[in-house]
Amino acid sequence: MDRPAKKKPHLDRLGVQVLELLRRHVETSRRAGEAVVQTPPLAELEAALELPRGQAPGPQGDGQVLEFLRRYLFHSTHMHHPGFMAHQVAVPDEASALADLVQGVSNNGMAIYEMGPAAVAVEMAVLDWMLALAGWPRLRRPEDGDDPGPFAGGVLTHGGSLANLTALLAARAHAAPGTWEDGVQGDLCMLVPPEAHYCIGRAAGIMGMGTRALIPVAVDGRQVILPDRLPAAADAARAAGRSIMALVASACSTGPGLYDPLEEIGAFCREEGIWFHVDGAHGAAALLSPDLRSRLRGIEKADSLVWDAHKMLRTSALCAAVMVRHGDRLEAAFRQEASYILHDSNRPGVDLITRTVECTKAPLGMKLYLNLLLSGEAALRSYVERQYAITSRFHEIISARPGFSCPFPPQANILCFRAPGDDEEQLSLRRRLLAQGDYYLSSTEIAGRRYLRLAIMGPETGETQLEGLLEAIEALSAGGDEPSS
Repeated sequence: MDRPAKKKPHLDRLGVQVLELLRRHVETSRRAGEAVVQTPPLAELEAALELPRGQAPGPQGDGQVLEFLRRYLFHSTHMHHPGFMAHQVAVPDEASALADLVQGVSNNGMAIYEMGPAAVAVEMAVLDWMLALAGWPRLRRPEDGDDPGPFAGGVLTHGGSLANLTALLAARAHAAPGTWEDGVQGDLCMLVPPEAHYCIGRAAGIMGMGTRALIPVAVDGRQVILPDRLPAAADAARAAGRSIMALVASACSTGPGLYDPLEEIGAFCREEGIWFHVDGAHGAAALLSPDLRSRLRGIEKADSLVWDAHKMLRTSALCAAVMVRHGDRLEAAFRQEASYILHDSNRPGVDLITRTVECTKAPLGMKLYLNLLLSGEAALRSYVERQYAITSRFHEIISARPGFSCPFPPQANILCFRAPGDDEEQLSLRRRLLAQGDYYLSSTEIAGRRYLRLAIMGPETGETQLEGLLEAIEALSAGGDEPSS
């Protein structure tokens, strides 16, 4: 006879305690009470978390669970820390975390309308808002019937890599409609700047085109596309027997954080009949601001746009929008039958499975919708404007500091700079700063030179943190001891 299962902790009581633990974690992070990042050897971390190998942990009481979560949070990267300046991941609003809690309990997969109708409605509302900011048409709904539109297409995915893949699948379906049934034709290629996010090359590999199908376009010393050199790139590709599936531009680029000239690139693509895809995962948030949206001038000429809410819209990861100006072209990316779910031609809602890789899809729209519901669009606009402005101020401070230099003024909340020393010294400084635990920054290479790189994501990050960072770099450059890890 089976033994009765051990009684689970009282979830109401435990839930309150977990929320208090999370509140203290955020508060401690904001006041820099613990290291922004720690990277001990994996074996050491497994021991600290008391993780068993090859067996399930046994049932434990509230206190033991809370102690595990406390240790887990202590060893996590502290996103709310004002010294977090490394990567383009949101410092999320608490409202977004509530959406994760709601989904964790309701557990609606909503690629099929009947499996999550409320989630579908919210996602479409969020997408319509983003489409309107881009100046594109809204999504089609069942009540639109035979209305020819125009209607845009859109879906939320788990991250920009999947979003870019989805948009490029739509581009492939448009350029080579028989690919879904017949496979990839060998002559397809894409025109891509060298600084494009690595997920574009990954998408080419996944789609069976191969990374050699990425034809580099000419860029200037800042790694920004030169529009007047695009005809030569297209002519050379066609002369080599290639069929151009799409041209990819960045708004903004991941490393330098600069915007490609979308207006001129879009005009070229329309003239040449080339699908124009804009990777706006990070920088499309400038559309929120009347003062900043000119950075995306020409976005109306794009055929597809990717925009990550988990970067500059304060949502928890992951929540990325795929937007296609002509909605039917997104639907054409996926042609499939599954009789157990795709069988009712008279549906009351919209089945998103016809426009996404994911079959069990989380209600990602709730992350952004709750942020808007509790804070409002104006708060997000102020956040974006503040982060861009403080980064410009950082540029002024660093450029005026003896021994430091910036290669160009920032166009977003990403800033590249060099400290005293050669390329290897930039990497060494980063390693030693991470070991100290007060500042977390990244690095990148531009035109063959290594730079330190800041992504100013935190609303608590200001001039105090920057001055502290520069002083820490100067101390290390002057021969400060290598800090222990």
